[in-house]
Amino acid sequence: MLLTQLNLLATAPDGVARLRELILTLAVQGKLVPQDPKDEPASELLKKIRAEKDRLIAEGKIKRDKTLPEIADEEKPSLPVGWAWVPLQHVGYTQTGTTPDKKNPEFYGTHIPFIKPGDIYPRFVDYGNEGLSERGLNDSGRVAPSGSILMVCIGTIGKTNIIDRDCSFNQQINSITPLCCVPEFLSLYLRCPEFQSVAWARSSSTTISILNKGNWEEVPVVLPPLAEQSRIVTRVEELMRLCDALEAKARLETTQHAQLVATLLATLTASTTPEELADNWQRVATHFDLLLDRPEAVDALEQTILQLAVRGLLVPQDPADEPANELLKKIRTEKDRLITAGKIKRDKPLPPIVDEEKPFELPPGWEWVRLNSLLQKIGAGSTPLGGREVYVPSGVKFLRSQNVWDDGLRLDRVAFIKPETHAKMAGTVVVANDLLFNITGASIGRCTVVPSDFDEGNVSQHVTIVRTVLPELNAFLHKVLISRHVQQAVMDVQVGVSREGLSIAKLGHFLIPVPPPAEQSRIVSRVAALHALCAQLRKKLTDVRNTQSQLAEALVETVA
Repeated sequence: MLLTQLNLLATAPDGVARLRELILTLAVQGKLVPQDPKDEPASELLKKIRAEKDRLIAEGKIKRDKTLPEIADEEKPSLPVGWAWVPLQHVGYTQTGTTPDKKNPEFYGTHIPFIKPGDIYPRFVDYGNEGLSERGLNDSGRVAPSGSILMVCIGTIGKTNIIDRDCSFNQQINSITPLCCVPEFLSLYLRCPEFQSVAWARSSSTTISILNKGNWEEVPVVLPPLAEQSRIVTRVEELMRLCDALEAKARLETTQHAQLVATLLATLTASTTPEELADNWQRVATHFDLLLDRPEAVDALEQTILQLAVRGLLVPQDPADEPANELLKKIRTEKDRLITAGKIKRDKPLPPIVDEEKPFELPPGWEWVRLNSLLQKIGAGSTPLGGREVYVPSGVKFLRSQNVWDDGLRLDRVAFIKPETHAKMAGTVVVANDLLFNITGASIGRCTVVPSDFDEGNVSQHVTIVRTVLPELNAFLHKVLISRHVQQAVMDVQVGVSREGLSIAKLGHFLIPVPPPAEQSRIVSRVAALHALCAQLRKKLTDVRNTQSQLAEALVETVA
């Protein structure tokens, strides 16, 4: 029964991480290995620790302990026979680190590692970042011998690990050197959720969390018999290796699953005719229950649907539809009218489209065009001068890249500017039915259609306004702009040292497939219907994962 429960826990979201915590919890509660009545009890071990401490004090190697208050009964949950609760200070001797003068380069070198919080990791300590010279060590005077445990007590409280060589360390770290104990057991106890929770609770905080040495030394720890400490450490190491294997298996399964999904969905986008797509779809659809068992697979399916849509493979063609070239004539006529009326500037000639540029063949009645030929405006916004002071609690909406998402505008954290500021930025005004396209930063390529009920607003320089000549193009054009066809082009032409920028000129030259108007409507409707189905599936998967997480949490509480 327990094995079944642990298997269920391991397969839940973040299950292996929870399983590691559970292993530590069971270990320090004495539930991981059997007790042996023949083991010498912890009370005898404490006498040996006390004797060893007194010897080191008499020799002047360590300072005498301060007197600590008794551990309150509420701080001492029941323990197995032969175990004991003691303050951390009682199992060894403690130190707080120091930092030699940074202005003196002679203090630093390779004589001994100098450990800082960033050098302490869950699985290891990095000894190679910085070291002290012998002179620096003498100035610092703080050495934790091999087998000591270091714990960060300022800032990222709780980061801890055992060291396998003599080290010096800075003032953000406390050390404890166990006496007559198994250091690995004390190390795992300091990492268990129980100790970490108490350590945080005893810390004080202003701008940074601090657990001073005195409070740290008072934190209660469990002390099993020495022989049982060794058995526990051995068992924990075995189980942690199993957790490592589970994580490696999960990573491999995730990678393999993603490769499988990509390969099978690629057979759909490789289809050249609706008939071939129907055959390929049927083959893949019979295995959807296996393929679409995680949200990222549903994301891949949605992108495949978009790619099929922009290639003309998602809905059947109708020979009776007015072809796209007639639509392009109407756009050209309307564009010329706007130019004559002085409402827009005359557009520059666009380079011809050659066959080598066309990424795929279009169905009859479709046309390839450059994006600019469909637009009356393309241009980035701007940020008003004055820094944060230009933003006000209410006023005219000022849209930034974080407001632009593929599924719509997100205005929960929208900024506002004064109407008079907005009036000075007439060239970057956003109106209803505009398309907005992010051209810089991590969200580059995100695109949305401004809803028809949107009040006039403005937009930052990280977002491009894409305003079509005929608004009825917007719905289909949006699908094209968020499809892999355009998104890959965005990645291919980014500029800058960090490759996070897209010029408006290059965006305007992107190739856009244009279907007949009637087919555009059918495609948009079909994509919307499939998107709704994908959303339902994603919600079901999320609900299942949430249920698994809740069940895993309940199992942890039950087992522990």
